[in-house]
Amino acid sequence: MRVIDTKEIENAVRDLFIKANRYLPEDVKRALQDAHGKEEHPRAKVLLSQLCENFAAAEETGLPVCQDTGMAVVFIDLGQEVHLTGDLLETAVNRGVARAYEEGYLRKSVVKDPLLRENTNDNTPAILHLRIVEGNRVRILAVPKGFGSENMSAVRMFTPAATKEDIIDFVVETVKTAGGNPCPPVTVGVGIGGTMEMAALIAKRALTRPLDKRHPHPFYAEMEEELLKRLNRTGVGPQGMGGYATALGAAIETYPTHIAGLPVAVNMGCHAARHAEITL
Repeated sequence: MRVIDTKEIENAVRDLFIKANRYLPEDVKRALQDAHGKEEHPRAKVLLSQLCENFAAAEETGLPVCQDTGMAVVFIDLGQEVHLTGDLLETAVNRGVARAYEEGYLRKSVVKDPLLRENTNDNTPAILHLRIVEGNRVRILAVPKGFGSENMSAVRMFTPAATKEDIIDFVVETVKTAGGNPCPPVTVGVGIGGTMEMAALIAKRALTRPLDKRHPHPFYAEMEEELLKRLNRTGVGPQGMGGYATALGAAIETYPTHIAGLPVAVNMGCHAARHAEITL
């Protein structure tokens, strides 16, 4: 049994959200640079150049990549051989988030009530997803989720008769309808199966997969490739201004489901695709 004080988790969460808001993952930077190199539409090429300049400036100055520093989503894989001491895990996570947004000078965007709209002034509470796994380690994945892209996400409850093509059509329709709102070129997470909420959850997890990594099952890997090609033929382009680079990546995750249903969720991510992780 390994003992970990939740203060260590608090500190890690604090550092991860500051890092995720200032520094893009290497795969995302490469994808933006590659898109710029391949883009032939003049206006789109300029926009992609500006996006690349933006993430370089954020790294150099230590300022956030985007003014929307997101609502804090935290995925924790907790080894069952870990014994936590100190504060409750949720308390530690929220303290880490509050410190990150205060000490990192990040915009505080969370309101206490969805209708009364009073700001919490520290960007808490976080959205915490906890999974118990084997071992004695703790994996923490921090995802600052901006709402320009989150607002463009969608869930559809298909019947089991739906085909692969029906699902691809739904995802493409969602991206086309979103237009420039999610700050394309987008990253697209697709969750297929489970229940309504599980499909949405695995769609969000899909957004954190490296852009150059395909689904391990050949059927879904091929589906991801086909989807990405379709998305980049929509003409939405960078920032919705036309061009080829509408999407940097498309990732599909699946889960067993009921014989009478086929839930599908599309979680939209912007070009920044911010996330950072650590294993304690």
